[in-house]
Amino acid sequence: MHISLDGRRDLAAQVYRQLLDAILDGRLRSGERLPPTRELARRLEISRNTVALAYDRLVADGFLVGRAGAGTFVSAEQVRGRAAPKGVVRPRTVWQDLPLPPAPSPAARYDFRVGVPDARLFPMETWRRLVARELRVSAAGYADPAGHEPLRAAVSRHIGLSRSVHAGPEDVLVTNGAQQALDLIGRVLIEPGTVVAVEEPGYPPARLLFRTLGARVVGIPVDGEGIDVTALPHQARIVYVTPSHQFPLGTPMSLARRAALLAWAERRRAVIIEDDYDSEFRFGDRPLEPLQSLDRAGRVIYVGSFSKTLLPMLRLGFLVAPASLAPALRAARQLTDWHGALPTQAALARFIDEGLLSRHIRKATREYAARHAMIAEALGADERLLPVPSTAGLHLCARLAPGVTIEHGDGLAVESLEAYCGERPAQRGLVLGYGAIRTDAVAAGLRLLRSRMSAGPAAVALS
Repeated sequence: MHISLDGRRDLAAQVYRQLLDAILDGRLRSGERLPPTRELARRLEISRNTVALAYDRLVADGFLVGRAGAGTFVSAEQVRGRAAPKGVVRPRTVWQDLPLPPAPSPAARYDFRVGVPDARLFPMETWRRLVARELRVSAAGYADPAGHEPLRAAVSRHIGLSRSVHAGPEDVLVTNGAQQALDLIGRVLIEPGTVVAVEEPGYPPARLLFRTLGARVVGIPVDGEGIDVTALPHQARIVYVTPSHQFPLGTPMSLARRAALLAWAERRRAVIIEDDYDSEFRFGDRPLEPLQSLDRAGRVIYVGSFSKTLLPMLRLGFLVAPASLAPALRAARQLTDWHGALPTQAALARFIDEGLLSRHIRKATREYAARHAMIAEALGADERLLPVPSTAGLHLCARLAPGVTIEHGDGLAVESLEAYCGERPAQRGLVLGYGAIRTDAVAAGLRLLRSRMSAGPAAVALS
């Protein structure tokens, strides 16, 4: 307990006032035991009688209660702590305009939320064993900002085999998820007014992040082949894309469009951020080469994450950058949070090296494939929906036919395509995730969804 005394006058009053403030602020909670008067007096280097006088006054005021043989406690009758002052300091304008992140809500009975993997498929006992082992052997000091070296080596081998990404351990920087990777890239490359092109519709957290870093963000239309390269503004210096599984539509970028985007970046001396979103789970079609493996000029930064393949709570991601950017990105990581949790990174390195990640992906892919097929069939059979073809990932997208609306209500969690649009008018549709919902609940959830779809304008729009 911190009590600061000023001078040698009115010491009992000073102790009384600071203890009273701690009680009213909620720092001292109802029922909490205070230090004995002798102990507190010794710490403060004042007489015991001075402390006892402050305690007695608080007892008389009803804030403390003494219990014979037990000590002095904060009264259980106390009101809630006083609210902290609201203050007059304001954030930069861009932060005042940002939408607040939604509060976590209980999972719906039929949970079609996007970006949520099935935690029931994750080998938790195996993971617990690996983490426990690393907690016993890991060093307790600071670590390399670029990440645990064995994990960087394991990641480079994994993405080299599974995605044909050309990278050695020295090219990999481990991050707390893909979002931190984007933040580090933005810190290194974005200056006030830098034009950043993003897909429309696209990933809202990336769009908002670039704005907070001072960029001028421009949405570029996406068609059946990916981002429209001809619509990219001449002044754009960064292009953020999800070519393997466009988010949220789900269509892959064609090989011709990838070549056109790389050629454009070379002409304009621009940087491409390739977010390989949801590329691990594939149910058909041969995967196309990542932009990173096609890049011959060193203009692609590859971003990946284990949030969908494993669990979001682990906060594990990575980026692969050209050598010219590696020192700056490493410094940016050190200046923001130094490094991630070493035991978790070491556990993931073993998880990959022992073949457990590949085994988990194979098992999860079989389960997700069944859900994907059920939802794709249902979307294709309803004339009120215009499905967007997709053969990978953890969600499917469908556009709404003209005049169709969806009523949102309890028991069903679905997301609207409008939420992923930064330009107006927003595109109308729905995005159905199938990571959080059990396979045996998909059919009933789809029936409930169809019952809430209407061809008339009276229904409440999906939120």
